[in-house]
Amino acid sequence: MRRTAAVAVLITALLGSAPVLAQEAGRDFQAEVALLYRVVACGKSDTPVPAEWTKVVDEHCREMGVQTARFRKRFVDRAIPFLTRLRPVDAPRTVVYPFGGGDLAGALVTYPEATEITTMSLEHAGDPTRLDGITPQALRRALADFRAAIRGLLALHDSTSDNLQKMQRGPLPGQISFFLTALAVFDYRPVSLRYFKLEPDGSVHYYTGEEIAALATTSAGKKKVTWTAADHSIAFSNSELVFERAAGGERVVHRHMAANLDDQHFKGSPVEKHLLAKGDVVAMTKAASYLLWMNFFSGIRDYLTAHAVYMVSDSTGVPPRHARQAGLKQVTYGKFTGPFLKASVKHQQAFIQMWNKQPFRRLGFRYGYPDMVGNFHLVITQREAAAATP
Repeated sequence: MRRTAAVAVLITALLGSAPVLAQEAGRDFQAEVALLYRVVACGKSDTPVPAEWTKVVDEHCREMGVQTARFRKRFVDRAIPFLTRLRPVDAPRTVVYPFGGGDLAGALVTYPEATEITTMSLEHAGDPTRLDGITPQALRRALADFRAAIRGLLALHDSTSDNLQKMQRGPLPGQISFFLTALAVFDYRPVSLRYFKLEPDGSVHYYTGEEIAALATTSAGKKKVTWTAADHSIAFSNSELVFERAAGGERVVHRHMAANLDDQHFKGSPVEKHLLAKGDVVAMTKAASYLLWMNFFSGIRDYLTAHAVYMVSDSTGVPPRHARQAGLKQVTYGKFTGPFLKASVKHQQAFIQMWNKQPFRRLGFRYGYPDMVGNFHLVITQREAAAATP
C-alpha cells in the first residue's frame, strides 16, 4: 500500500518504536484515526496535514464549519439542557442505541455523561487505512461525498438510509467518519480505534494485526439483502472508538456493531448476549423506520423493555401496548398526529391516543422524525421507579 510521507511521519510519531501488532488488546489504528479526525471531521488537532492536501482540507473544513455550527445552534444547545432536566440523576451511564447508524452525535446529546455507548445498525464501521496515498483530486471528491452524506444528520439530526449506504464504499470509512464528526462537534479527542468480533458468548475479541491481514480478502458484504454491500474486509465491520472529553480526562468507549436486529438474526445471537451482559442500561432510538412497531423485531424490543430503565425516542420507539405490558411509563412531548412513514395503523392510533390523553409539553427541537404534518415530538419510556419530571 502506498503511503504519503506525512502519513508515515505521523504514524512514527504516534507509535514510536511500538510494533504494529498490539498484544492481547489488538491492533490500534491510533495514527489513522488521528488523521481522519483532522482531515475528514475537521477536529481541533495538531495532527499534520500532508502539504498536497492542505488546500482541499481547508476548503472542506470551511464548509463543514458552517454545517456543524448550525447543528450546535439548532440541536446541541437546545436539546442538552432540555434532556438533562428529564433524565433521572441515578440513570446508568451505559447507553444502547439500536438502529443508530452513524449517529454518535445524537447519543452524546441525549446522554452527555455516558461512559459507554453501543450503536448498532446495518452499516459497517469502515476501513480507516484508505487515505494512504490518495491524490488531492480523489480526496476532494471523497470529502464532497461525505459532506453530502452527513448533511442530513447535521441539518435534520438524523440520516437517511441512502446516505448511510453511500458511505459503505469508497476511500473514507463512512461510519467512523460520522463518529469522528460527532467528536469534533463537542471538541472531544479520539485516542484509539480498534476493531473486533463477538465470540459466541457475546464477549469482545479484538483483532490483531495478523488477524486483520488474514481477513483482507474476506468481504464484509451486507447485513440485509436489499442493502449496499461494503467494499472492505469483514475485519472492519465492528469498531471500538475510545475518546476523551478533555485531555487526560475520563475516557469514553463507543462500540459500533454492524448487525441486523430482526428476530431471525438477533434472537440468541452474540449481539443479544453482549447486550444482556451489560445489565441495566439507558437507551434511545430515533428515525428508526418504525421497526420497533413490527412483529419481527420483537427480540430487540423485548430487550429494551426489560433492560432499559430509561429511554428517549421519537415515535419510532416502543409502542404503548408493549410499554404497558412491561410495566413502563411513557411521557410525551410536542405533538403527534401520525407517523412520518407508512406504518401499523394499530400502533399509530395508540400513539395518537397517548398524546391526546397527556397535557401538552413543549418541545423546541427536532428529535428524529417529525410526525406526518411536521410536528416535533418525543417520548420518554421509563421504569416507574426512574420516572422523570414532566
